[in-house]
Amino acid sequence: MMDNGKVLDVDNLTVTYMTEKGPLDVVRSVSLQIAPGEIYGLVGESGSGKTTLARAVVRYLPSNGKITGGTVSLSGTDLSTRSQKEIRGIWGSRMTMVHQDPNAAINPSMMIGEQIAEMTRTHMGLSRKESRERALEMLNKVRMPDPESVARRYAHQLSGGMLQRVLIATAMATNPEFIIMDEPTTALDVTTEAVILDLIHELMDEYNTAILFITHNLGVIARICDRIGVLYAGEIMEEGPIHDVFKARLHPYTRGLLGCVPRVDANKKEISLSAIPGYIPRPDELPEGCIFGPRCELVEAACREARPPVVSVGPDHLSACRRHEILRDRSEKADETREETIGDELGHIVLEARNIKKYFPFSGGLGSIWQRRRSELKAVDDISVRMRSSFTMGIVGESGCGKTTLARCIAGLEEATAGEIELEGQLLDYSVNKRPRAILQKIQMVFQNPDASLNPQHPAGDSVARPLILLRNMDRKQVREKVAELFKAVSLPADYIDRLPHELSGGEKQRVAIARAFAADPALMICDEPISSLDVSVQASLMNLLAELQDKSKTSYLFISHDLAAVRHISDWIAVVYLGRLWEIGSAEDVFIPPYHPYTEALLSAIPIPDPDIRQDRIRLKGSVPSSLNIPPGCRFHTRCPRKVGEICETTEPPWQDMADGHRICCHIPLEELKELQGDGLLKTAGLRGNN
Repeated sequence: MMDNGKVLDVDNLTVTYMTEKGPLDVVRSVSLQIAPGEIYGLVGESGSGKTTLARAVVRYLPSNGKITGGTVSLSGTDLSTRSQKEIRGIWGSRMTMVHQDPNAAINPSMMIGEQIAEMTRTHMGLSRKESRERALEMLNKVRMPDPESVARRYAHQLSGGMLQRVLIATAMATNPEFIIMDEPTTALDVTTEAVILDLIHELMDEYNTAILFITHNLGVIARICDRIGVLYAGEIMEEGPIHDVFKARLHPYTRGLLGCVPRVDANKKEISLSAIPGYIPRPDELPEGCIFGPRCELVEAACREARPPVVSVGPDHLSACRRHEILRDRSEKADETREETIGDELGHIVLEARNIKKYFPFSGGLGSIWQRRRSELKAVDDISVRMRSSFTMGIVGESGCGKTTLARCIAGLEEATAGEIELEGQLLDYSVNKRPRAILQKIQMVFQNPDASLNPQHPAGDSVARPLILLRNMDRKQVREKVAELFKAVSLPADYIDRLPHELSGGEKQRVAIARAFAADPALMICDEPISSLDVSVQASLMNLLAELQDKSKTSYLFISHDLAAVRHISDWIAVVYLGRLWEIGSAEDVFIPPYHPYTEALLSAIPIPDPDIRQDRIRLKGSVPSSLNIPPGCRFHTRCPRKVGEICETTEPPWQDMADGHRICCHIPLEELKELQGDGLLKTAGLRGNN
């Protein structure tokens, strides 16, 4: 293939897996190009073929997979015809990869500096001294704090954000022409994610490297990418410059994905997220005609008869929809509104947690034997929250700030060190083992990973039936009827009752977990990151489901997440937690309008908004959350605060300041001064209405 000035040129690529059912084409006729210094975003639901396409590009398919059509060219070198020996010479030198999980990509038995140095010795022929110098240079390039110390550490001694910097440093060390980044920020906090995205953008400007950036987060795509390809069931549905694709959305699948994303200017009472119905078809069950047809609201007879061609719909903008002109001419779909709740009708108090503390005793090794006083890790340090019926309290903050520990104390899974927990006026014992059955029934939990909470050897219906038997004493007939009713309530077919967990998708398993939680008829449901590991469409459908079930049951939710847009959408109130303490609390609307606490301001600044026209103020927190073993004196946020005012922040704990309607901020800076500093706010002029 001739060099056309592009670093990566994928032309009409088809990837086939050999299976027991015969050959299956899982990627079909995909073409894309990436220029030097360009970041190309690849999006689509799980099962759309993103990772298979990436593996095919770097010739790293499993043994039963092969390229059966088209070509892949790297700066004029046809990779599809190269032997494995030749490809190994290209891996690491001309093209590299940054994975989602750094622990799976970093050798735990080698020091960090040596791993980076080994790459440069192998692929650049550097001496030991030169490779060590190069390793330190790259750690400096990714702004690693104290690079010389980090170079001598092992992977388990670094945080997730630091490990992701190490992966980027390793990938860039050989000056590659092309890098694949596969969900590189998915597992990170929103603040760490923002820093890593800034870093990637700066490095690309310096090195002029081409990047294929794979993610399901459309906000990240809008923030960092130049162009986007929307992949569905192994085929490109739409491709073009970020601005054109996000604004015109000339394929129903693109429109559907963007409609699934929560908005920071509206909540569950104002809009219902537009979840895409159905599922991606299996490669051996592809429909006739348009493969998106069975899930498309615009489908007509002609769509089912033949595959629509990929056509030009603008400069460098392609769409595989025969009805793209209707989408262009169509006025922006009006927000689908849900019935408003009456603001002055307040439910009864369901939960009141007062001055909750959870301290873990900590022993620092043999040296602590000689210490008279043991250290304490203050995971939760004097937090109070109150919730009414049919009410959602969102808890936000970085990893390690105490969100989950607080929830576990309320549930009784961790025994609080101090404080009081009341449920509907009844004072609860700290331990779940000492709480009566009636209380166990009233508090339920939905966890992040349903695989860890569903028995893999029992049908899904059995998991939902257990609380009906153990907590509500139903007989066999009542259980069968109630299980069927609950499966219908969470939009699962009746035959799913007899399916084992491994026969369900991630979203379906989470629906089973929600059905099981509601089986107990709880007054309070604790949702700990229930949607963070799911596709954007599945997230939308589950948030809509939670809102609908809350309307019917009047159950209250304690909703924990690092996704501030999701928390804004589903929550009535939001509590901002940092290092075991509350720093701001108020209605979801008030918390997103200045003045806000400087920590809240930083969290909001880091939200990736799926609108390429939005230019947010960049407020980045330096360093990591301090250890709960060694909490800074004064305001415990002062070591990272971008608005620190002086010595008072270092020596004196800040006071609570009250605003209207229960909105409170804990900070030394007067509220009027904060409001003046923050101006119109980070998100007030985002102009997101109508983007769904």
